[in-house]
Amino acid sequence: MKYLELIDIHKTYSFSHKRGHNKVLNGISLKINYGDKVGILGLNGAGKSTLVKIIGGIIKPDRGEIIRNMSISWPIAFTGGFQGSLTGFDNLRFICRVYGVSWEDKVERVQEIAELGDYFYEPVKSYSSGMRARLAFALSAVIEFDCYLIDEVIAVGDQRFKERCIGELFYKRQDRSYIIVSHQPSYIKEYCNRFFVLSKGKLIEFENFNDAWSYYSSQ
Repeated sequence: MKYLELIDIHKTYSFSHKRGHNKVLNGISLKINYGDKVGILGLNGAGKSTLVKIIGGIIKPDRGEIIRNMSISWPIAFTGGFQGSLTGFDNLRFICRVYGVSWEDKVERVQEIAELGDYFYEPVKSYSSGMRARLAFALSAVIEFDCYLIDEVIAVGDQRFKERCIGELFYKRQDRSYIIVSHQPSYIKEYCNRFFVLSKGKLIEFENFNDAWSYYSSQ
């Protein structure tokens, strides 16, 4: 069976000498089977984005093990992997080569989703942050994964783009796994079947959304 497992994940960030260290993840363990829809609530600064980036392989934990027995997306709308001097089109070709898939049949679909117009053939460094996020989401939508990492992506773009995100992620791929991290409840409540709160470096699971929300709201 396809699954993702985190075993005793730790991550600490160092600040200036006077401020010391901030341990954002303190022994996180979690197993996600194919098809699980995981929602993680957490206050700003709780370590949600750090956890997602560790799962996606963007940053490494200080300690712990990650078993990826299914394909994992990069965090949706993450733009740190783009080559700024390359065009959106060239980034599409580059990323497809990295993942070992064809790019020729994906150009039209990426253009349709990202709605970049002629900017698709301009260097990514000339894009606004919203344009980069739309391109990143479009690339995520045309390269298939078993598990999608979603870090506040629905906040990007206008209402039409938000609806397109919802359709691509939660309806066309409703059989897949996804991990949503957020400090907003609506998408987690509606689309997830497992509920967690990330607090003080620990990941706590609850039987239902209401219990998770009650604990989160009490912080």
